[in-house]
Amino acid sequence: MLRHLSSLARRVARRPRRRSWLDSFQFRTVFDVGANTGQFVEEARGFAPAAQIYSFEPLPDCYAQLVSRFRDDDRFRAFNIAVGDARGETTFHRSEYAQSSSMLPMAQLHKDAFPETAGGATLTVSVDTLDNLRESLVIAGPVLLKIDVQGFEDRVIRGATELLAQVDVALVEMSVEPLYEGQTLFDGVYRMMVERGFVYRGNHLQLQHPRDGRVLQVDGLFTRAPR
Repeated sequence: MLRHLSSLARRVARRPRRRSWLDSFQFRTVFDVGANTGQFVEEARGFAPAAQIYSFEPLPDCYAQLVSRFRDDDRFRAFNIAVGDARGETTFHRSEYAQSSSMLPMAQLHKDAFPETAGGATLTVSVDTLDNLRESLVIAGPVLLKIDVQGFEDRVIRGATELLAQVDVALVEMSVEPLYEGQTLFDGVYRMMVERGFVYRGNHLQLQHPRDGRVLQVDGLFTRAPR
């Protein structure tokens, strides 16, 4: 949702006035899952200026823009791949509004609330797990993991058991109402994170329905529970 909110729903969301809490972690590694064209990378550079950032984006055109945008950042690396709970190839649903694209078909509620996102096409993309991908990466703590994958959050989490053990803070998109077919909603994603040793600390941002104002989606903040 962090990338989704950048233009589609700016009118119904407010960014935090201060980032001092995130600044205090002094992250050395940031995982940006669902990068689009780098909206979160730009934000992360504000509170983690020295961190190594790994971004994952399956759409070829968005990936190309992402790489071009940060070509001069020597602490940035991008991967043209989707992230899930298995390695292989899969069908990806490209929305006419690229930031709403997903591994899952779009639900009617999403189309009704944001008609500009309806329509699009499908394509085949490569997919892998964070646990597989991490094997070739240098990871120094503290670690921030951001997951913004339009309804596919539970699969990303299932494929990240080993990586999550290294994560200190997670920023996870969670839908309160179904915006994609077959997605796990807030309660399910929340439980998955708690079961993996995290504590819910509130919302970084939230997305509201543009007509009636009800909350549709939040970016939940989780921190590692004391060990």
